[in-house]
Amino acid sequence: MKLMLETWRSSPASAHVAPFAVFMTFLAVPGWFRVENPELPWHVRAPELWVYPLQTLVCAGMLFFFRRHYALRPLRGLGLACVLGVAGIALWILPAWAYQKLGTENPPMWWAWIGMADRSQGFDPGQLAGWPVWERITIFMRFARLVIVVPLVEEIFWRGFLMRWLAAEGRPWHETPFGAHTWRSFWIVTTLVMLAHQPADWPAAFVWGALVYLAAARTRSLGACVLMHALANALLGAWVMGTKQWGFW
Repeated sequence: MKLMLETWRSSPASAHVAPFAVFMTFLAVPGWFRVENPELPWHVRAPELWVYPLQTLVCAGMLFFFRRHYALRPLRGLGLACVLGVAGIALWILPAWAYQKLGTENPPMWWAWIGMADRSQGFDPGQLAGWPVWERITIFMRFARLVIVVPLVEEIFWRGFLMRWLAAEGRPWHETPFGAHTWRSFWIVTTLVMLAHQPADWPAAFVWGALVYLAAARTRSLGACVLMHALANALLGAWVMGTKQWGFW
């Protein structure tokens, strides 16, 4: 068992792909346990409130297990990363903000295609109002997931692995410099980033994916991409808490 774990741990591909694969698998778990009945306990009618904290801990543990494979340095282009992060998340929430401002009576069908829709249904920690300690822990874990685990898991996979694998052109992917650009890798990675999100977010997710790709190609720094993603998600989390648009996280 120890030898098998060490072999797995020594694999660059496992280090870059496995945390993302486990993270995505966890997204399906709430549906396995959810029972739509307001009279049932919160952990049955809203299993995401315990599944996502568990997801955060498991994925954080995997990142720590594989940590020797992740080169966040050189830390350059951080200013550009911050600017792109703020711009990207502003564009992401703009459609929902416009929907709230313009009114919601009989909206045109095409509004939903660009994300102009009600986003109030989602991960609502207010369902734990009767358990204030667990509510605070859940919010803390949600922000840990949003600002630490998600940026690392996603950027390590999308930019640290897939972008380099597609640009490898016959050489071992892990010998391909971070940020190496080909139009093939741009279109494939950005499209898959878009498809990994819910349809209401597809236009914004495509733009976001393109902006992070730009950051990767310009800075050639995984650390810059992680910072961009972390800053954007922190701003998104603050906006969600302030507006109760729970569908965004």
